[in-house]
Amino acid sequence: MATARVQNIDSSRRAPQLEKSRTGISGFDEITRGGLPKGRTSIVCGGPGCGKTMFAVECLVRGATQFGEPGVLMTFEEPAEEMAKNVASLGFDLKDLMARKKLVMDYVHIEPAEIQETGSYDLEGLFVRLQYAVDSVGAKRVVLDTPEAIFSGFSNQGLLRAELRRLFRWLRERGLTTIITAERGEGVLTRHGLEEYVSDCVILLDHRVSEQVSTRRLRIVKYRGSSHGADEYPFLIDEQGFSVLPSSSMRLNHPVSRDRISTGVKDLDEMLEGKGLYRGSTALVSGTAGSGKSSLSAHFANRTCTDGKKCLYIAFEESPAQVVRNMRSIGIDLEAHVKKGLLVLEAWRPTQSGLEMHLLQIHKLIERHKPAVVIIDPITNLMGGDEHEIHAMLMRLIDFLKAQQITAFFTALTSGAHKEIEMTDVGISSLIDTWLFVRDVELNGERNRCIYVLKSRGMAHSNQVREFVMTDEGIRLLPVYVGGGTVLTGSARLNQEAHEMAEALQRKQNIEERRRSMEQRRKAVEAQIAALRADLADEEARANGNVAEEEERERRMTQHALEMANRRKGTSIEKRRGRIAGER
Repeated sequence: MATARVQNIDSSRRAPQLEKSRTGISGFDEITRGGLPKGRTSIVCGGPGCGKTMFAVECLVRGATQFGEPGVLMTFEEPAEEMAKNVASLGFDLKDLMARKKLVMDYVHIEPAEIQETGSYDLEGLFVRLQYAVDSVGAKRVVLDTPEAIFSGFSNQGLLRAELRRLFRWLRERGLTTIITAERGEGVLTRHGLEEYVSDCVILLDHRVSEQVSTRRLRIVKYRGSSHGADEYPFLIDEQGFSVLPSSSMRLNHPVSRDRISTGVKDLDEMLEGKGLYRGSTALVSGTAGSGKSSLSAHFANRTCTDGKKCLYIAFEESPAQVVRNMRSIGIDLEAHVKKGLLVLEAWRPTQSGLEMHLLQIHKLIERHKPAVVIIDPITNLMGGDEHEIHAMLMRLIDFLKAQQITAFFTALTSGAHKEIEMTDVGISSLIDTWLFVRDVELNGERNRCIYVLKSRGMAHSNQVREFVMTDEGIRLLPVYVGGGTVLTGSARLNQEAHEMAEALQRKQNIEERRRSMEQRRKAVEAQIAALRADLADEEARANGNVAEEEERERRMTQHALEMANRRKGTSIEKRRGRIAGER
């Protein structure tokens, strides 16, 4: 029993999934896990101007050009000529596709005022026209653009629902992947409130305006037989077509690197284990206005390009020419990197569009230029409006960069005295790997710049507060200087250094004076010793002379005594000899 149950579970897991047709629309295939249901009908509904027709036409065109599936476009409101002109702005050439037998366009003109319901009314005529169009190119996809005029001919709701079911069944029997656009109704998804019930997939588009900025949202209301993302997703329509920006598709499974890259400031690298940032990580430099955030960004861009890597620099406050000019004042020539194609400088006003457009522009720039480093200066200029939307947008951006192994370098403006400055709006610091903080320190009537590392994941980092100065040769971090138990900067540092130098000089002079005094004392003592030695030598010489004289006198006296003794001995012998001779 248990074995059979396991086999049943395994067989259910191996059950074939719903076959899908890819739309080719960026992001949409991700949230639908593969595209629209193949051979079934999908409803795209929404208010005017939300992009229903553009979505449907792009699915049709990309199916014909990318996936080898010819299509039929049947319109009920716009003639074929007008439709071709409208979608030409997206780069779609419908006339060319028609000439190559990849697309058929059919305009069905129906005036609701001219319709009179007499007897039995059905969609048989529509089926005939569709069948002819499908057979002419071997179509696999069909788009019916807002067939509201046909539905208006039905006063019997029961009959209308039956005909809709018959239409959907007719399309399914022929294996046609179909998109039907529908206008939004009052309190219902479609005008008649029927299409969403008989279709297999319902896509709701919404166009809203908040604080004078328009945004578009997409939601998969239902998708029979398939799991799908059920959230609202921002989408855009621009010169390259329809783009959906999913947030739930990003997972925390991006690769990581152990390689390190320099920030462009040697002293700052020393604060990060002497190696700089991890490749593919995200760094944030936050601080008050004028504290040097953009200058640090320019150093990082310059070092990236010097190493032969491509850098994308996005500015929200200065034009590219102004950025280039300003950075020359600290010895950085960004224009040379621009001419070589290693540095891409882009700038636009953050108020010109919504968050989604900014994100899409960044995505497209990254896909076009393939940079190794992306710099956004400052990212806080995007923070206006709903906090949740901002956080979601930044999370999508950071996840996208990490998935591409692109090193990100953001700057953020923090407010001053009335808020805690070691924080960022919408809490983006939790998404950051390395967080540097720059601030102005006011002391003795002047302001000086300081920098320190608030956090840096995966590496040991300095806990010092370093003063940095901007010179014509770039940024230089000064060694930590502590005077009187506090870190000193600017003129206070210079005054303290001068004071300590004066004290050191005085101590040196005192030491030299003591050395001279000791030297003089030593020389005097040595002179006394030399005099004593000379006296001693004289006394020794005199003593030695006296000893020699005494010894000589002693020798002479000894010699004289010997001689006297010898003389006395000779006289005695002579006298003895005289007595002997007299006796004889």
